[in-house]
Amino acid sequence: MSMPFTIREFLDVFARYNTAIWPFQLVMTAAALGAVVMALRGGRGRLVGAYLVAQWAWTGVVYHWLFFSAINPAARGFAILWLAGALAFAWAGLWKGRLVFRTTSPPRLIVGTLLIAYALVVYPILGHFDGRAYPFSPTYGAPCPVTILTFGLLWLARPPLSRFLLIAPVLWAAVGSVGAFSLDVREDLGLLVAGVSGIVLALLPAPQPRAEEPREVQGA
Repeated sequence: MSMPFTIREFLDVFARYNTAIWPFQLVMTAAALGAVVMALRGGRGRLVGAYLVAQWAWTGVVYHWLFFSAINPAARGFAILWLAGALAFAWAGLWKGRLVFRTTSPPRLIVGTLLIAYALVVYPILGHFDGRAYPFSPTYGAPCPVTILTFGLLWLARPPLSRFLLIAPVLWAAVGSVGAFSLDVREDLGLLVAGVSGIVLALLPAPQPRAEEPREVQGA
């Protein structure tokens, strides 16, 4: 699939974006680490939800609408998708309090931790060794690493998970995976794996409540 821009133009967008927002990338990375720590500690996820709302809104408005739209006419549509994702996290995580963390499932914990580690550690390392030096590289806050980390956090959530929270991340995983192949951005191939994991997460059955054991009748 051909893109309406070249790889050079794509990387130039990152250079302009990174230069304009520096050092806010560091703030976003610190906020992401804080959200991960809170998710691992467990409890009601309103602070994690607030982080996801802010991050998805930032990426939608600042990256897509203000920067990426300069070379891609579809970027404003992408911005709307990201703002819809932010609204979903606001409704479930802040308004309804449906994000609860500290899963007791080892497989969920492993998948979530691996995705988070990929987004924050492996992703920038792969970009560096692929010859994309700062500022011509996606830093944390760019769509793909944010989406991968989002899937990681949702894997850490205690089921049942509101499945509509996965709609925007899965849709972006599909869009970003196409771009990864077309532009040969190999670190973004992790987005394909993350997207598949999101579909698996959506299809997992909700856990059934345990039946209470019958109590002994006194004096029987």
